[in-house]
Amino acid sequence: MMAIDTILIQHYQSPCGELILGSFGDKLCMCDWVDEKRRGIIDKRMQDGLHAGYETGSSEVTAQAVTQLDEYFAGKRTTFSVPLLFVGTEFQKSVWHELLNIPYGTTVSYGELSRKLGNPKAVRAVAASNGANPISIFVPCHRVIGSNRKLTGYGGGLPAKQFLLELEISAVSLL
Repeated sequence: MMAIDTILIQHYQSPCGELILGSFGDKLCMCDWVDEKRRGIIDKRMQDGLHAGYETGSSEVTAQAVTQLDEYFAGKRTTFSVPLLFVGTEFQKSVWHELLNIPYGTTVSYGELSRKLGNPKAVRAVAASNGANPISIFVPCHRVIGSNRKLTGYGGGLPAKQFLLELEISAVSLL
């Protein structure tokens, strides 16, 4: 039987909702909303993909993530330096890597994101991958909006998405 590794998880109370932080080895693999509609699907993908179970506890990586989230929510951090581990398909990983290129305080549409990935017809697949992102905030899926510039689905709920975008826009105006 294969040995089971551990994903250390802990909760983080943000100003716009409760998050679950998860580390695997020396990387952050999860910063996801507790009330995420797809919580079970994401948990299964994480545990199956890493052949690991959840265990409550903290690590150097989650401690670093907490510090950086605190700074982000205080308007004092615009980029993150926590090492990340993506668990998903190659296509999902390509979308998540592209999300890292969206500058703080700006937004792109799903169509723009598809074009940046060189696949302009894959808007729905890109949107689905964006929605499957288990590392919210660090991988800024909240910066992707509808082509009509309206807020569309977000794992943490539209109020959280609006909060994050307003936080970034107000912080940019102070920089």
